[in-house]
Amino acid sequence: MEFKGFTNEDFDVFKIDGLEARMEALKETIRPKLEVLGQHFAPILSALTGDEMFVHVAKHARRTINPPKDTWVAFANNSRGYKMLPHFQIGLWNTHLFIWFAIIYEAPQKEIIAERFTKKINKLFKETPKDYAWSGDHMKPDTVIHGNLSKKELQSLIDRFQNVKKAELLCGYTINRESLIEMGPDGLVHKIEEVFKQVAPLYKIALNIK
Repeated sequence: MEFKGFTNEDFDVFKIDGLEARMEALKETIRPKLEVLGQHFAPILSALTGDEMFVHVAKHARRTINPPKDTWVAFANNSRGYKMLPHFQIGLWNTHLFIWFAIIYEAPQKEIIAERFTKKINKLFKETPKDYAWSGDHMKPDTVIHGNLSKKELQSLIDRFQNVKKAELLCGYTINRESLIEMGPDGLVHKIEEVFKQVAPLYKIALNIK
């Protein structure tokens, strides 16, 4: 299947009231596109990381009351799940699309991974593009632009990730909905690949792959 890009209608799914109505719209409009992106990028990420990557499209299965505020496809080196592992994500909030390398709070090796990132802090600070973003919580849309961070502030983000149970560490790129629609499907696919190439070394640091 060809990726046809995201539309304003896709982003507006997150304005639909009620769990069932929003989930139905999400399944019909956004999920098929995430599945196409998943099939496209799994082999690319496998080549970039050296690990076979499996596709996990968010199902939001545990929700009983609150409708999802965002949705995504994740990539990890395990066919059964991704939340406990360093992984990659492409997804949407109402306002923007995100492309992340992510380690979320379920990961059991957070402390060890944080130590590995601390050892590479100079490299991370220098080599992360200024227009890329960091996040400490995948459940909130807010991000911090790398160019606005000092090295000390980046280290603080890593320290928090290491010491606070619910803290997370995500690095990548966000595109607001207007810019994304202007890019068109081919432009977006090209940009996602560019971002994954940039953040793939973080995966290798996290897993201590030489």
